[in-house]
Amino acid sequence: MPHDALAVALILLASAVAVVVLFRQLAIPAILGYLMVGALMGPHALAVVPDTEQQRELAEFGVVFLMFSVGLEFSLPQLLTMRRVVFGFGGAQVVVVAALGMAIAMALGAHWQGALVAGGVAAMSSTAIVSKTLAERAQLHSEFGRQAMGVLLFQDLAVIPLLVLIPALTLSSEAIAAAIGAALVKAAVVLAIVLYLGQRLMRPLFDLVARQKSSELFVIFVLVVTLGLAWVTQQAGLSLALGAFLAGMLISETEYRYQVEDYIKPFRDVLLGLFFVTIGMLLDAHAIATHFVAVILVLALMLVGKFAAIFVLGRLFGNGRPTALRTALALAPAGEFGFVLISLASRAGFVDATALQVVLAAALVSMLAAPLILARMERIVLYFVESEWTSRAVALHELAVKSMATRGHVIVCGYGRSGQALARFLEREKIPVIALDSDPERVREAAAAGESVVFGDASRREVLVAAALSRAVAVVVSFADTPKALGILAHVRELRPALPVVVRTLDDTDVETLKAAGAAEIVAEVVEGSLMLATQTMMQLGVPLNRVLRRLREVREERYRFTSAFFHGVTDTGADDGEQPRLRTLAVDAGAAGVGKTLGAMNLAGLGVTVTAVRRKGSRDVDPGPETRVREGDVLVMLGTQEQLARAEMRVLQG
Repeated sequence: MPHDALAVALILLASAVAVVVLFRQLAIPAILGYLMVGALMGPHALAVVPDTEQQRELAEFGVVFLMFSVGLEFSLPQLLTMRRVVFGFGGAQVVVVAALGMAIAMALGAHWQGALVAGGVAAMSSTAIVSKTLAERAQLHSEFGRQAMGVLLFQDLAVIPLLVLIPALTLSSEAIAAAIGAALVKAAVVLAIVLYLGQRLMRPLFDLVARQKSSELFVIFVLVVTLGLAWVTQQAGLSLALGAFLAGMLISETEYRYQVEDYIKPFRDVLLGLFFVTIGMLLDAHAIATHFVAVILVLALMLVGKFAAIFVLGRLFGNGRPTALRTALALAPAGEFGFVLISLASRAGFVDATALQVVLAAALVSMLAAPLILARMERIVLYFVESEWTSRAVALHELAVKSMATRGHVIVCGYGRSGQALARFLEREKIPVIALDSDPERVREAAAAGESVVFGDASRREVLVAAALSRAVAVVVSFADTPKALGILAHVRELRPALPVVVRTLDDTDVETLKAAGAAEIVAEVVEGSLMLATQTMMQLGVPLNRVLRRLREVREERYRFTSAFFHGVTDTGADDGEQPRLRTLAVDAGAAGVGKTLGAMNLAGLGVTVTAVRRKGSRDVDPGPETRVREGDVLVMLGTQEQLARAEMRVLQG
């Protein structure tokens, strides 16, 4: 076991990098990777890293910065608007689940102090996993998303009194009551002083520091505020985390909130990772294997009991069955604050070592299961709630009715900022649009304003069919989500392989993947941003406007091969249409004369036609050459004038 601090740090960092990279590749939360590093390197496994008091004290600052981040998200106006969900549903969930967990623990033979800790651990859910998943799926503002986030907010707030209570559990009953009473009085005094003075001092002090235009000074000041208030609450006999929470709450009321969050994130993530490593060091694989049945029993009780309690409470608070079921599924697994409570209980020493191992292992496994539960949530809801099938069928029916009389339209997948801008642009050109979006609130507001948007998940095959994909002239994926875009491309290629699909991405990372999946064009935000940056820079340097525009056109023509061409639609008019180069797709059926021949042998170039792409099932040849052989079922994307394309079609089909 190395005792050199640098060697220990290097071992931990290298192990964390390796394991967290692996976990991210497997789409597993990084928190679980840190826990596994601690379990492997700790005293109960390889014993590479010593479990010392100094390391635990350093790791405690991870909790400090985690509570600071929670404080930054804590908004009094938002809390007031969600008070029924937060204090009603959220408060009931914490009390009921904690009481249920405490009762079960005591029935299994635990002392009431340990049972209280077990109840607190059971009541917590993972804010990091749930909020991240909801944000990725654009469900934060959905009905069940608001319910889940309201409950999570109360759980975060409930941690504060538990952080005060758990260290006092080693005292006698009379001393506990006195300690809790004194802590509440101290907390009230500290809160009153900090909130009264802090609101008057925080903004002018931040203004003063920000005017110096020094990022390092800004970071130092944020650390001084965070750690300073943590020290104040510690001196008052309260927890460091409470002071950090107050600091975040005060800063959240200023305009510097998001800048502070960006600056503090590296400190938070590194120290929080170290904290979870120290939690992982508590895991004893031998003890877990010995009491494996107990771990499975506690895990089942935690997931099933918590799920049932949240579902029933959700129904009592007026939520429909689908919303209550989704909320219960999302919140059933344990959360990161449960490990904070376990750490405090371990340091206090009043929890039996075996019981600690069982609860810790059950909480860890439940968090491992959280991403799997969230990924299969919709399937579970559809299986148990028959009305969900009906509501989806009604939504599809409404979509089909809306698209029944529409043809020659563009299907816009996603109605965020980019989708709305595109839809309005197309509508000004008299091109019909059907926009699909899975955010019910956005759809409701946009539809009320008279915009052509309907509720539906564009990555589902039946939704695309209901949106009249068979009569559309193009599909545009306006959101930057490669997995969903690949799903949409797969459905379009199956149903209408010749239909062009334009996809938006953040950068060029997934361009080749999307092209291989059949995207006609990929628009990368980074590329467009760099083009605009170069254009403005050249103009500021005095480069003539005509030269700037020429350079811009050259780069765009090189980057976007189809910029000067277009797919002809029923809405296109104009006297020079016949001479304008356009794109046309040609499906090669079994009886076509060109089947088995190379493009060079058919000499389409001699007719003035360029084959820009060959799409076939399972592959896409973007730059076909003369040696490319045409197969049955291929779709040729050809560029030429109307007359040239007509001749090329006859040559491919008839010879």
